[in-house]
Amino acid sequence: MKGKRIKVLIVDDHLMVRKGLALLVSGFKDMHLVGEAPNAATAVKLFESEKPDVTLVDMMLPDMSGIEIIRRIRKDHSDAVFIALTSFGDEKLIKESLSAGARGFLYKDVSVKDLADAIRQTHKGRVILDKKASDAIMRLVGDSVPVSPEYPELSEREKSVLQLLTQGLTNKQIALKLKVQLSTVKQYVSNIFSKLKVKSRTEATAAALRLGLIKE
Repeated sequence: MKGKRIKVLIVDDHLMVRKGLALLVSGFKDMHLVGEAPNAATAVKLFESEKPDVTLVDMMLPDMSGIEIIRRIRKDHSDAVFIALTSFGDEKLIKESLSAGARGFLYKDVSVKDLADAIRQTHKGRVILDKKASDAIMRLVGDSVPVSPEYPELSEREKSVLQLLTQGLTNKQIALKLKVQLSTVKQYVSNIFSKLKVKSRTEATAAALRLGLIKE
């Protein structure tokens, strides 16, 4: 197949789940499975040696939570891409994983097609949420984001940046698209996060959808 294959690392302590995911990933022609880890210690070592493009990480591991793994690795590799995996839907867990830097959140009963799409789309920079996770984060953001006359509005340019941000464009790509300096885009993103009272692009997307600032 033409083009570079997406390098994928799988982190899950349940052998059957890990092997099942490995089998699926190995079957996607545009992907290359670079490793499997049953715990956090192995995951960190494999990440450093293999430099995966996308890491699928279980939220519950014996030696460290998936959230802690994401934070630990992203501390030194800010561009690392993670998809959080879970068997249950806890709104707090979803929010914390996204705030830690996960670019996707999937339940383990995800379909083969949706798993493949999630890996491909997060690799391109998009934020991907399972339908149940999306509903949960919308409820959470809905409870925490006030809607009142005092709520700070976004400028038209900030709305434009937000729309592109939720489409998965990086700050550099947004700068090229809008023909402005990278530093200007970074300031817009900072302003957006501050006004919407969020810490991640996913939370910004959920808040913006609830407030009707962008099209779904």
